[in-house]
Amino acid sequence: MKIVVIGGTGLIGSKTVAILAQHGHEAIAASPRNGINSLTGEGLAAVMTGAQVVVDLSNSPSFEDNAVLEFFRTSTTNLLAAEAAAGVAHHVALSIVGIERTPENGYFRAKVAQEKLIVASGIPYTIVRATQFLEFLGGIAESCATGNEIRVSPGLFQPIAADDVAANVAEAALAAPRNGIVEIAGPQRAPFNEIIAHYLKAVGDPREVVRDPAAKYFGGLVDDQSLVPMGEARLGRVGLDEWLRRSKESA
Repeated sequence: MKIVVIGGTGLIGSKTVAILAQHGHEAIAASPRNGINSLTGEGLAAVMTGAQVVVDLSNSPSFEDNAVLEFFRTSTTNLLAAEAAAGVAHHVALSIVGIERTPENGYFRAKVAQEKLIVASGIPYTIVRATQFLEFLGGIAESCATGNEIRVSPGLFQPIAADDVAANVAEAALAAPRNGIVEIAGPQRAPFNEIIAHYLKAVGDPREVVRDPAAKYFGGLVDDQSLVPMGEARLGRVGLDEWLRRSKESA
């Protein structure tokens, strides 16, 4: 089966392509690097020819509110039009758990807009909503830094490893369209500030993590329902300590 992976050279995309190829499928890693650009439409018609499934793992180069909204609206519209013209039978997209619960977060608003376009397209689809990636904990900590303090909400947090995200995305691509949402999360749930503190201690960062209920996550307040699945979710296999161990071994 031919499966086009938009954003196929990125963190999740490269892992997803490898998994699909291991299962014997023709997995195409599509990105601007090889002349396929969902934002401009370049190369989409050609790469969609003969494809049964398209996996959208694209991401905006800018996280500024208006720019990220424009990216996902334009990119998704271009992809869906090309898929419809090529007769693609299944659109799989990676989204984020809880995006509708934190409207102050501009990136989340853009993902809501993306999901609405997918649902309205008429193309059979599966949306995989993931919690935050363990690989991004360092960047998240930096975004919360004020001098030598890292101010983080105690709201619940349940990060997932990129390997587990890719495995679930690949599984969705090989299954029948759900015409709905699948939620995935890491195996461990704990207060956001405690997870960040554990991560920083493990990597030797001496900065103090301050528990702050007023601390925002990219513009939005975080409570116990903001960033974790509220219902049934598929849990990954790799917890924080195992991920840290693997990260040290591969460094």
